[in-house]
Amino acid sequence: MLNMNFDKPVVIHTSEMEWEASPMPGVWRKPLAREAAEHGHTTSLVRYDAGSHFSEHMHPLGEEILVLEGVFADEHGDYPAGTYLRNPPQSKHSPFSKAGCVLLVKLDQFDPDDDARVRIDTRKGDWMPAEDDLQVKPLHYFETEMAALYRWPANGHFLPQQHFGGEEFFVLSGMLQDDFGSYPPGSWVRNPHNSEHSRFVEEDTITWVKTGHLLP
Repeated sequence: MLNMNFDKPVVIHTSEMEWEASPMPGVWRKPLAREAAEHGHTTSLVRYDAGSHFSEHMHPLGEEILVLEGVFADEHGDYPAGTYLRNPPQSKHSPFSKAGCVLLVKLDQFDPDDDARVRIDTRKGDWMPAEDDLQVKPLHYFETEMAALYRWPANGHFLPQQHFGGEEFFVLSGMLQDDFGSYPPGSWVRNPHNSEHSRFVEEDTITWVKTGHLLP
């Protein structure tokens, strides 16, 4: 197992990690949290080299993807950088990439009743106002769980936030900072239930954020 104690914070600067080979040639991974080697709860960065593919497989408890670079694809369509995907429990597909891509991937972490199939091009649509001058693009809600993109305006200082049900974020651009450290692009951070942080930024910063999914 890797980083499966949800009561402790985890900070990983993925730019400092080496890619590890997967069972399929041309598909590489940077594991962030993992229940077992090839199944169960998994969070990772995944890289497809140009022309690579993964054999058909099922996701017993769903798959969540944010396309970070390139174009990801499967038999249902092409998904360029900025696409947010949710494949529901018991879904299956045969993914590939003609030109290559990099993904943030979360496997087998859905509630069995969370059966929405989601395809969102986050490059489109307007940002919505949120608290403390933040801007948000909502991506998905289910019971206490929420996934969204957040834009943090330059030179912003934000009121302390307590994270009911925990928080997980990935920095897409800029630099997010809080009481405990600085998080450049590629940083993956997971904070436990009821953790609290005061945050600030010096430059415009965009993060993918998930909250409410780490209840004890």
